[in-house]
Amino acid sequence: MEKENIAVGLDIGTTKIVAMIGKKNEYGKLEILGVGKSKSLGVARGVVNNITQTIQSIQQAVLEAENDSGYKINDVVVGIAGQHIRSIQHTDYVIRANPEEVINGKDIQLLIDQVNKLAMLPGEEIIHVLPQEFKIDGQSEIKEPIGMYGGRLEASFHVVVGQASSIRNVGRCIQNSGIELSGLTLEPLASADAVLSHEEKEAGVALIDIGGGTTDLAIFKDGIIRHTAVVPFGGNVITDDIKEGCSIIEKQAELLKTKFGSAWPGENKDNEIVSIPGLRGRDPKEISLKNLSKIIHARVVEIIEQVYTEIKAYGHEDPRKKLIAGIVLTGGGSQLKHIKQLVEYITGM
Repeated sequence: MEKENIAVGLDIGTTKIVAMIGKKNEYGKLEILGVGKSKSLGVARGVVNNITQTIQSIQQAVLEAENDSGYKINDVVVGIAGQHIRSIQHTDYVIRANPEEVINGKDIQLLIDQVNKLAMLPGEEIIHVLPQEFKIDGQSEIKEPIGMYGGRLEASFHVVVGQASSIRNVGRCIQNSGIELSGLTLEPLASADAVLSHEEKEAGVALIDIGGGTTDLAIFKDGIIRHTAVVPFGGNVITDDIKEGCSIIEKQAELLKTKFGSAWPGENKDNEIVSIPGLRGRDPKEISLKNLSKIIHARVVEIIEQVYTEIKAYGHEDPRKKLIAGIVLTGGGSQLKHIKQLVEYITGM
C-alpha cells in the first residue's frame, strides 16, 4: 500500500478527540479506514489547558484508530479552533520582473509568502493565507491568474490568525504523543470541505458548526471563503445550564439534553415529566420537559444570535453578498431537536 495515499486527521475538540485515517480511492474520494475517539480532558473552549491530559486523550484516540484500520500513524493534520481565532482582510501586490512571461504558481506563492510576513499583534501567528480575487495590471475580479500576462499582480486575502501560544501547545501535545504534525487547518474550513457542495459555496452559504466548546462559522460566496469566526460557546454551556437549572449531575444533564431536549419550548405539554434516578439511595427527581426546553432554548438563542452578529458583520444584507443557499448546520450541537426551526426563526434565512 503506497504511503502517500493515506491521510490522517486529528480533531482536538472540547468534548472529544477524534483521529481518522482515510485513503484516496481510485475515484479520488476519501475512504475512511479507521476512526478513534476519546473523551477530551484538558481542552476548554477549543484551547488546550492541560497538556498531560490532552496527550493521553490523543494517544487513546490514535491507538483506537490504528487498531481499527491496521495502520500505524506517523503524522497528522490537526484542526485548530478556539476563541482566539480571528480573521482579517488584506490586499497585497508583487511587481513581476518580466511582464511578458506567463504568470505561474511561483508568482502566486511569492505573493502569499509576502502576506505571511505581515506583522501581527504581539503573540499572534498567521495560520492561513487564502487568496480571494486577483487583479492584474488594474484589471479586477480575476479568479484564476495562472496563464495570464502582466506586470503587477495584486490580490485580496483572507488571513486567519490565532494565538501563537495556543497553536504551540497543540503542536507540543502532538509531538509528545509521538506523532509528527504535518499541518494545521482551521476547523471551520475543514468542516466546509466535508459538508458543503461547490454549488452552495458559489451561491453563498454560512456554515455553522456547533461543537462542545465552540461554535465555528465559515461564510462562502462565489466559491471563495469570505468570513470566519469562532464563538466561544457550544453544546457544553447548554449542558451546564441544565445541570444548574435542574440541580442534577453533568452526566444526567447531557443525557436529558440529547434524549429529551428540544430548542423549541412550545411543543412540550405542561404535564410531560421525566424521572431521574436519585444519587445513592436518594429519591428520584422529576423534571418537566417544558422547563428543560426553556433552559435549552435560552442558551441556543444566545449562541445563534452571536453567530448571526458575525453573519451581519460580513454584510449579508448587501445584495452582492447575499447568501442564497442560506445556512448549513453541522457539529454535535446541530443534532438538537428543532434547532433548524429556531435558527430559521432567528435569522430569517
